[in-house]
Amino acid sequence: MPELVQLHVGHGSAVLAFELANRAYFAASISDRGDEFFDQFLDRHSALLAEQEAGTCAFYVLVAGDGSALGRFNLYDIRDGTARLGYRVAQHVAGRGVATKCVQELCRIAATRHGLRTLRAATSHDNAASRKVLTKAGFVPVGPATPADLGGKSGTWYQRDLRPYV
Repeated sequence: MPELVQLHVGHGSAVLAFELANRAYFAASISDRGDEFFDQFLDRHSALLAEQEAGTCAFYVLVAGDGSALGRFNLYDIRDGTARLGYRVAQHVAGRGVATKCVQELCRIAATRHGLRTLRAATSHDNAASRKVLTKAGFVPVGPATPADLGGKSGTWYQRDLRPYV
């Protein structure tokens, strides 16, 4: 059974394999990260761990029984009880409720483990799957997201009140 766990140093290879295997799939709905991201992945992984240690972000990986990564679920810019949410799941598990279930779980974790009261997430207008995940996970639209917010695409910001978990 897959498990949502906090990112640690040992996840580097599995997360890189996940990103590479799903690169084209992700690029169909969000901006591609570019070759440099993959070439410098292990350095970036270390930087993420440092951000997590500093408490400004919290990164989670959905790990399969065989140790492979099935998804990433991240809390960015943690401050004043609020954070931004980002997530992505592998193509072969997409459309099965995996992202929705993990976003719901991360909402609980954000409130109980990280003391957050509000999560915000932006998604592009052409990413219907992400809009569906956010809506099913209790997020509501709160305003427009600009191309600067979404790597060149316009969209909508969504927000979720986490106080029911506290």
